[in-house]
Amino acid sequence: MKVGDRHYRTIWLNEDGRAVDIIDQRWLPHEFRVVTLKTLEEAAIAIRDMWVRGAPLIGVTAAYGMAFAMANDPSDKALDAAWEHLHETRPTAINLKWALDEMRAVLGPLAPADRLEAAYKRAGEIADEDTELNRTIGTHGLEIIRKIAAGKKPGEPVNILTHCNAGWLATVDYGTATAPIYLAVEEGIKVHVYVDETRPRNQGAQLTAWELNGHGVPHTLIVDNAGGHLMQHGMVDMVIVGTDRTTANGDVCNKIGTYLKALAAKDNGVPFYVALPSPTIDWTVKDGVAEIPIEERDGDEVALVQGRDASGNIIQVRISPDGTPSGNPAFDVTPARLITGLITERGIADASPQGLLSLFPERQ
Repeated sequence: MKVGDRHYRTIWLNEDGRAVDIIDQRWLPHEFRVVTLKTLEEAAIAIRDMWVRGAPLIGVTAAYGMAFAMANDPSDKALDAAWEHLHETRPTAINLKWALDEMRAVLGPLAPADRLEAAYKRAGEIADEDTELNRTIGTHGLEIIRKIAAGKKPGEPVNILTHCNAGWLATVDYGTATAPIYLAVEEGIKVHVYVDETRPRNQGAQLTAWELNGHGVPHTLIVDNAGGHLMQHGMVDMVIVGTDRTTANGDVCNKIGTYLKALAAKDNGVPFYVALPSPTIDWTVKDGVAEIPIEERDGDEVALVQGRDASGNIIQVRISPDGTPSGNPAFDVTPARLITGLITERGIADASPQGLLSLFPERQ
């Protein structure tokens, strides 16, 4: 996607062929900063402290983190230690483990002397594959938007509600939930996006809105609690969100608040779709509520809000009383029964074991 007149991915190989550059998302939308990662520890910090975020991008960053480790020490011990160190940074997003497993599967059988080049090659492939997966998700999701547009009065936009940021900033390029939106705009279909602010980290307000604004997509920022009201009054034609982990049963784990949007959509007959590349499917888990570990993040993310003051300075302010503790579960699980369909790179599936296996029969 573009920032200004230049195309950017969210992560790319530095000119030296060993470090990677990333968009440091902590400062958006007020400042666009690019930082360089060179070591395993820097990759781990970038993932844990959300310089990068979004399940697919976390996975790619972790893959490069493994390559950094091999540049320092290509031994079996270092390979296993790197896997463990990166794996513990974010417990919920399954793409992290998927990418680490991919890297270990490639590197493990090789002699240590051959691991460095193979690590960078596979990490680069994972990045390219993610871009293509998301582009293809966009083509399948576009079909849904086309059908809704065809059923509306001429000239009226398709109103889409999103939650959190499942845009190109959460992936290498295109995004998951936003890919169909961007392709619809390119095709000339009128759309309008309601953007949930997505407390506590405000990824909707700070990231999704920034993306859509940069690409000229009509949108309106709303508070998280407004979605149900809009649906009640017929102002939302479809909901589309991303996911950090999807079970073999079709349950979806995504940013906290997604479950409430799905309940409101079900009650008001609004179709609720989830866009996901297949590495986000955890085929080992069947009950998302019972089995998916939910990351509990620092309470300061709830108590503090970052923004720009009248002088243009980026500051944090406290919005709760001193001494008031804050709970911060970062994700919730939306049961499959509330989901209209899962948009994957292979097509759209029912949120059920049968639906997923119809697209991925090799997982029988």
